[in-house]
Formats: sequence, structure tokens, C-alpha cells
Amino acid sequence: MTLQIRGLLATFVLAVMVATAGPVDAQLPFEAEPGSSVRTRADLEQLLRFYEDALLSPAYSDRVKASLSVEASRVRARLRDGDFKLGDRIVLSVQGEPNLPDTVPVVAGPMITLPLFGDIPLEGVLRSEVEAHITQALSAFLRDPRVDAQGLMRVSVQGGVRAPGFYVVPADMLLSEAMMVAGGPAPTAELEDLRIERGVDVIMEGEELQEALRGGLSLDQLNMQAGDQIVLPERGQGIFSNVALVVGLLTSITLVIVQLSR
Repeated sequence: MTLQIRGLLATFVLAVMVATAGPVDAQLPFEAEPGSSVRTRADLEQLLRFYEDALLSPAYSDRVKASLSVEASRVRARLRDGDFKLGDRIVLSVQGEPNLPDTVPVVAGPMITLPLFGDIPLEGVLRSEVEAHITQALSAFLRDPRVDAQGLMRVSVQGGVRAPGFYVVPADMLLSEAMMVAGGPAPTAELEDLRIERGVDVIMEGEELQEALRGGLSLDQLNMQAGDQIVLPERGQGIFSNVALVVGLLTSITLVIVQLSR
């Protein structure tokens, strides 16, 4: 009796594995030369054309094209709205202005506020454009200002890392480096299940993200923005672990029933 039940449970597990595996599909196109680590407007426009051409190609399934369409929308949003969000920061140095803070927060607007110079709007400004943009804004007050500026982004690193939490990091940081900032992967981490989340949505995972990791893409090249989460699951958190847990419980219950019925 118990062996029969276990056989049925084993069949159930196989059925779940087949049902959750999904159909084999073409991999999303990946750029061998993904452009500068902090993408310029020209980089993003070229990337958008790349996506739009791929959407017209018969080589990809509807599922892949749906993912491409989402990525194209994100690139369009960057080109339209810029990169800076509430919670980001800008490392700033202006020659001859030692009283300016060396790091300024991005506030609602988005914009930054500098003592003596006031508000500098950042709407529509890319990270690659921030230095030129601030230089132009300060030209109204200073003659030939010399500005060094770099955008930082606030990201969350969660899951199987040694020090999960929020970190403000350079946008040109590699994805692998961002995980090292959080102490690096824990022994229980499942690197192949790495994913990037925005709110309740998973914006990148699976082979696409693994390829990006192998290719050394930066956070900017992954179209990440303030508040995004890098999630590194730990062993025991996947769907098959949940199935195994349920099966284990069912087996235990079955054994108890069998023992009671004797």
C-alpha cells in the first residue's frame, strides 16, 4: 500500500516537473559589444533600433518578442525621462567652489539643490549627460565652470549574500561587483537563479541575466534604476523545493494513515 502511494507521488512529482519546465524557446538576443558602461544617448538610440529590428524578425517567438518589447519600452523611457530618480545621488566637484558638498541627493522633481546656485532639474537627463548638464546650469553663475560629476544609484541586494541591504553605488559598477558590495554570495546562494526585480515585477532573470553577468554588463547597461532589487535566492527557495516539501508532507501523512489503519 505504502509503495503504491509512493509510486503515485513519484508520478505526481514528474508531472509537476514537466508542467513547470515550459517549452524550449529561442534566447533573447545579446549584444557582444554592449556600448559604454554608462550608456550615452547614442548608445540607447542604437540599442532601441536593435530591439525594434529584432521585433520584426521571424527568428523569435511571440514570447521572446514580448520580452523584447518590454526592454524597448524601458529604453524609450530612459530616453524620454532620463535616469535620475528619488534616492539617487551625484558625486560632485566644482573647481574653485570648496564649500559645495561633494555628494548631493536627488530629490523629487527629479533635481538637485546646490547652495548659492539653487535647483538644477534633472528630468530627461541621462547619467552619461549629468556632468555636461550641471556644467551648463552653472554657466549662468560661473565663467567656464570645471565640473566633475558622476551619478550614483540606490539599489537593494537581497537573498543569499552576506550583508543584504540598500547600497548607493556607481552606475558603471558591474552586476557581479554589486553583489560583492553586499559581502558576496553566501555558501547557500543559487547563482543560476539570480534575478532583478522592480517592485513586484521581475525585469530580468534566467539565461538572459546569466549571459549579461558573463558579459560583464554594468548596472546602467542593464537599464536599472533607483529602488531595483538584485535578488540572489538561496537553496530551498525554488519551485522544486516547494514541490519536494509538499510531497514530503503528503508522504508523512500517508504513512501515518497507513499505520493507523493497521
